[in-house]
Amino acid sequence: MKLEYFFSLLGCAGSTLALTSKEITKELGLGWNLGNTLEACGDWINGKTTKQYETAWGNPVTTEEMIKGVKSYGFSTVRIPVAWSNLMSSNYTISPLLLNRVEEVVNYVVKNDMYAIVNIHWDNGWFTKFATDEEEAFIKYKRIWGQISEHFKDYDEHLIFESLNEEGCWESIWNNYSNEGDKPKAFGLLNTINQNFVDIFRNSGGYNAERFLLLAGYCTGIDHTIDKNYILPKDDKVMVSVHYYGPSTFTILEEDADWGKAAYYWGTEEEINNITNDLIKVKTHFVDNNIPVIIGEYGTATTNKDPESVRKWLRTVAGKATELGICPIVWDAGQYFDRKALTFKDPQIGELYKELSSELYKNNGKSSSEACWSEPDYPCCKNTCNVILNDGSEWGSENGEWCGIPSSCSTMQKAADSCPGYLDYPCCSSCNVILVEDDGSRWGVQDNNWCSIKNNC
Repeated sequence: MKLEYFFSLLGCAGSTLALTSKEITKELGLGWNLGNTLEACGDWINGKTTKQYETAWGNPVTTEEMIKGVKSYGFSTVRIPVAWSNLMSSNYTISPLLLNRVEEVVNYVVKNDMYAIVNIHWDNGWFTKFATDEEEAFIKYKRIWGQISEHFKDYDEHLIFESLNEEGCWESIWNNYSNEGDKPKAFGLLNTINQNFVDIFRNSGGYNAERFLLLAGYCTGIDHTIDKNYILPKDDKVMVSVHYYGPSTFTILEEDADWGKAAYYWGTEEEINNITNDLIKVKTHFVDNNIPVIIGEYGTATTNKDPESVRKWLRTVAGKATELGICPIVWDAGQYFDRKALTFKDPQIGELYKELSSELYKNNGKSSSEACWSEPDYPCCKNTCNVILNDGSEWGSENGEWCGIPSSCSTMQKAADSCPGYLDYPCCSSCNVILVEDDGSRWGVQDNNWCSIKNNC
C-alpha cells in the first residue's frame, strides 16, 4: 500500500519548469472562481470553525471531487478568494485553522495538475483603511502576506498569489466618476501596495523568488489599469489582473435600479464589438509588452436573463480573451456549476467551456481535445475514465498498461464505479472504511484483502 514504488515507476517527482509570460498564459488556460466560499465573511457569522465561514454564504464545503468536476469541463486554473481576517487574532496572526484549510483546497487543485490563484478578497472591507490609517493598514497587509509567503514557499509555480481583489481604489482620495480629488495619490497608493507585495515574496525564500505574482489593476477596471498612473514593479514575473462585467445593466442588474435599466437580452454586433475593443486595450498595453493579463473575474447574473444571451456573453468574453492571449477566470458564486451534482446547471454552458478548451488545446499545438499530458511516454486512455491512481495526475489502465486520463474525460460520470486505488488493489464493494492514511487514502477489507474505498462513499 506504499506509494514510493508507484511514484518512482511513473517519475512523478519534479517541479514546474521556468515559464515565459506567454507560456504561463497558455498553461493557465480557462479559469474558474471558487466564489462565495473561503472569502465569505461578516460579523454576523461569529464562527469558531472554518466550515462555519466557508458555508455561510450558501455554498457547500469544498471537496476534491468538486475540483475534479470543474477540471472535467476543460478548466486548468482555479482562483481561490480568501477572507484572511476570519478567525484572525488581534495582532493580525492568521488562524492556523484557516491557513491549513486554504492549503487543503490548494492541494485539491495542484495535485490534479491545475493552477491555483490565492488572494486577499474583500475581507470585510478593511482596504478602505489605506485611505484613513495608511500606516496601520500596511502593518496588517504585510503581516498577512508575510505569513502566507512563508507557509507556501515550497509550492512551485502551480501556485500563484494575487495582491488583492478589486478594492484597490479609494473614492475619498480620488473619485473616478467625477474625477475630483488627487488621482496620482490614489494610484500611487495602489502602486506602493503592489510593490510591497512583490518585495515580500521575492525576499521570503523557497520558490517565491521565481513565482509568478498577480497584481491587481486600479479598481481592476480596464481603462484605469491602462492609465499612465498605474505603474508596475520592475519584475519580469508579474501579471496584471482586471475584471470584466460589461455592460453592467446586463451582467449585474437583475431588476431596474436608479442608475440603470436591467437588460434581459445581450448580443448585438455593437455589444460584441464593445467587448472586443475593451480586451484589445489590455492586449496592446500589457500582453504585447510581454506582461501576462488575467481577467480575474467575469460573469453574469442568471436571474431575469435570457439564457441564450448569458451563454453568448460568456462565450464571447472567454473566447475573445483566449484569442488575444489573456486568461479568463469566470466568477461563479454558485450560479453556474452545481457543486453537489458536479455538473453545470445549464448543460449548454458546460458544453461551451468544453468546446473553448478544445479550441485552446488545438491553438496551443495539441492535436485534439483528447490530447492528454501523458503522451508520448504513455498513451491516453481510450475506453475508460476510471481513475485508479492520482499522484497529481490521473492514471487509468488498459490492456495491463498505464494510460493517462484525457482532459475531456469527465471522471465524475464514473464516480460510482471508480476509486483512488492502485492496480494491485480493487475497489471495495461496500463503503466500510477500515483505515484512513495521512494522505487521505481510504481503505477497506474485502475477502481478507485490502481494497480501496470508492470515490462516492
